[in-house]
Amino acid sequence: MIRNLSNMNKVATSIQNKLKTHLETIHLEVINESYMHNVPKGAETHFKVVAVSNKFFNLPLIKRHRTVNEILQEELNSGVHALSIVAKTPEEWENSTKIVESSPSCRGGFGK
Repeated sequence: MIRNLSNMNKVATSIQNKLKTHLETIHLEVINESYMHNVPKGAETHFKVVAVSNKFFNLPLIKRHRTVNEILQEELNSGVHALSIVAKTPEEWENSTKIVESSPSCRGGFGK
C-alpha cells in the first residue's frame, strides 16, 4: 500500500517494488511524508516504510534497518533524504496494535 502520494510516485513505487521483491513482504506500507517538510509540492524525499517479513526473523533491529537501507541504496543515493523504518516479523506485527505512528512535523532543520 502506498499512502499520501502525488501523481508522480516513481520513487515510492520503486521502494515498494524493491521491498516487496527482496523481502517477500506479508504487509508493506510506503508512506510519502515529504509534504510535512519544506520541499516542493509533489516531492519524494521523505518516506516511512512499514515492512513485515519472515526475513526479519532472528535479526536484531539494527540489521533489519541495514537490510532495508541496502535494498534501497539507489533511492537513498539519488534524492531520498529521510527514511523511517518499521521492520517486523509477521508474529510481531500480529501482536502489535498495527497502528503506525505519524512522524513529528518538520522543525525546519537545525532544531528551529
